[in-house]
Amino acid sequence: MSDPAPLPDVTLSPIGVIESDFPDKFGVPRQPGLAPSARATLRLLPPYDNPLAVRGLEAFSHLWLTFLFHLSPERTGPEDWMPLVRPPRLGGNRRIGVFASRSTHRPNRLGLSLVELVGIDTRHGVRLQLAGADLVSGTPVLDIKPYLPWAEARPEARAGFAPEAPVRLPVRFTREAETVLARREDGTSLRALIEEVLSQDPRPAYRNGGEARRYGVRLRDLDVRFQAVAAADGATTLEVVDIVPT
Repeated sequence: MSDPAPLPDVTLSPIGVIESDFPDKFGVPRQPGLAPSARATLRLLPPYDNPLAVRGLEAFSHLWLTFLFHLSPERTGPEDWMPLVRPPRLGGNRRIGVFASRSTHRPNRLGLSLVELVGIDTRHGVRLQLAGADLVSGTPVLDIKPYLPWAEARPEARAGFAPEAPVRLPVRFTREAETVLARREDGTSLRALIEEVLSQDPRPAYRNGGEARRYGVRLRDLDVRFQAVAAADGATTLEVVDIVPT
């Protein structure tokens, strides 16, 4: 049997870039749809910003986006990859095969996200308005495909170590944080976004229960500072202690 022909190198060019509520990767939902209040815009780049390229897309409610985890370390060669990763759902301690996970640390740094299509603006190029996106601002998008629920929804499928959505923690706001929200025009949607993001506990997976340390997650143009507070019964609440401009 002859040796197989060598595979060619693959070069991919972004077709667009994401502008979202998440300036940094800390706090980004670990799966799409977990923060439905999160808004994003996919701006198509030339020459893909031709309105003809999205003709008919308005008939679909959801899209698959193939993108690049551009903030993850880039490989220097085929030997520079990690076969094992530590998913947050397993506490950040147990190792599992990279191909049995949805980790951002992948051989080719490719990601796949299911997002809701809210609107299409073709007045100056093409901009797709999205909801429920789990994407950092600046994320390069490589492809768009419409979602077909009859072909791609499989509720009977097994989900391995993540059979259910993560448990959500209660979120509360201090008086100072409430004052900031009351003064903003986007206060209502911002509150919903903060609650959806923090209820998933964006702290490192090995951090459990209450702790004195304060964390900060950047959302839109703000730094949302929060702390994990433990009640007498051991239940944890994430308290927003301050909201300040970045």
